[in-house]
Amino acid sequence: MTTDPTLGVPSLSPYRDATASQMRLLPWTSVEGKRCYLSPGSTDSGLSRLADELEEAQTSSAEDVLAGARAVLDNPSATIDELRFALTRTREALTDILLIAESRGYRVMPPETDTGDDGPHLPASAFG
Repeated sequence: MTTDPTLGVPSLSPYRDATASQMRLLPWTSVEGKRCYLSPGSTDSGLSRLADELEEAQTSSAEDVLAGARAVLDNPSATIDELRFALTRTREALTDILLIAESRGYRVMPPETDTGDDGPHLPASAFG
């Protein structure tokens, strides 16, 4: 994931670096704004549980932000300040959710390839 320098928000990249894919991307950054990772052998650690709890809280918060944004957008007399506030909170929540999605994507195991011959096979001519 890279950051759009003009907006300061993450943008998903199709390329993952090997180190990041072996470690858990945590749902926070360092004081310097750098990504934080947890070693792969720490799945039951206190830090891993803290990250799980924070991801859950961020997801819940994003649901609340979405409900608030819907309310503002459904209000035809919403002020510019209300719209700006709703959009700012939505950007923050989306940034959190994208980081969570990226972290979980790193942790998803690729599907196993089935090499068995357990299904019906049709010749190409069967498909017209």
